[in-house]
Amino acid sequence: MTIDQRAIAALRGELEPGLRERIDQAAAAIAGAKERGGKVVVVTGSGPNLHEGVTTLLAELIHRGLVDGVTTSSAVVGHEMAGALERVHRVRGGALGLDTAALPMDGMFEVSLLPEGWLDLIEAEMPVDRGLISRALQTEGADIIKAAGNLAYPLGLRTERLAREAESLAKSAGAPMEEVVGAGADRRTMIGAGHERGVPVLVTIPQLVGAGAVGLAIGDSLSITERSARIAALLAGADVIIESAVALTQEVHDGPFETYTGHGIWAQWDGCATYSLAGKQLIRIDLDPNLERAWRAERDSGAVAAAIAKGLPKTKATGIPFRMEMSGFARLPGSLPMVGDIGAVWPLLAHEVARALGVELEFMSYPQQTEAGREMREWIVDTVRPVDRAAMRQAAQRRPTQRASAGS
Repeated sequence: MTIDQRAIAALRGELEPGLRERIDQAAAAIAGAKERGGKVVVVTGSGPNLHEGVTTLLAELIHRGLVDGVTTSSAVVGHEMAGALERVHRVRGGALGLDTAALPMDGMFEVSLLPEGWLDLIEAEMPVDRGLISRALQTEGADIIKAAGNLAYPLGLRTERLAREAESLAKSAGAPMEEVVGAGADRRTMIGAGHERGVPVLVTIPQLVGAGAVGLAIGDSLSITERSARIAALLAGADVIIESAVALTQEVHDGPFETYTGHGIWAQWDGCATYSLAGKQLIRIDLDPNLERAWRAERDSGAVAAAIAKGLPKTKATGIPFRMEMSGFARLPGSLPMVGDIGAVWPLLAHEVARALGVELEFMSYPQQTEAGREMREWIVDTVRPVDRAAMRQAAQRRPTQRASAGS
């Protein structure tokens, strides 16, 4: 999926001048950090990051050395385990004789339209009801592209069962489940790219419960304290942190071990390893215009910090309907909001950073509503594959030998 320069130019031309300036400012900060040998960490959310191809773009940026770490959600890990996006056939579950009480509220049932040979591979791992699949495919319905490994049979079920197997392997290795499953993941996913390049891809505490058993397996693979410490270490080493369409980030970027905002003060007193957001560039891509309002209020009058200093509710003091992450973000001197669609912001940001650093990108994402975006989504469905269970297990079996060799 090569770069379409005309699509990039069209995207840039459609943006408001203020947002274009912010993208250029952010790109300069990222490129400058990389030129100084610094690191960039991306904090991603779910949903739109997958549908707009952002997670696939981030995998490319990991391979090109432009992203040095990622935090994400268990939902994204579950979708990437199944190939990021998939094509499914949706039908009325009642027409297949399924218990409608056990179906989603719309009564629909989905069947994965799998790449050639994959049904045989899945059947070698678990029983597959081919009769159900056949009946569904013969029933009138709609074929759509959606986030992979969710409700569609058998890929969704396979993904959740595979997660529990990966959890067991992770516990035996003392590793996060997402790291173990990354060994069998497609290299064009974040977890696959992270494994290949030795780049951490970790699920945050607020984003643990998602994708059914996948989130449970990720949560059970490490203690909450160890997961928080690993994420703190990742953010501590970052010069630039980019937040992409994600909620509850105040519990991520200034979590239990961060001292600049004060949340990690007692952890430091008790001798825990802590870090500070002081001097870091925090960039946030978000559609909520209140992010800009909160950031501007703090820049113009210090309203957010003043409300906190007086112990007053920030919403009443500023007249802004606050989301939790806006408080810490607005007060950080190095924060920069970009209020816009991540589908448009990310390709322009990645393009500018790559151009500034002389890096050639082999994949570019585009907004899903554009022609380039529709072609991109088809490419992801046709190209990015689900986790290879055998590769995952083989890598897990090698881990103890590698650890022993490293310690000898």
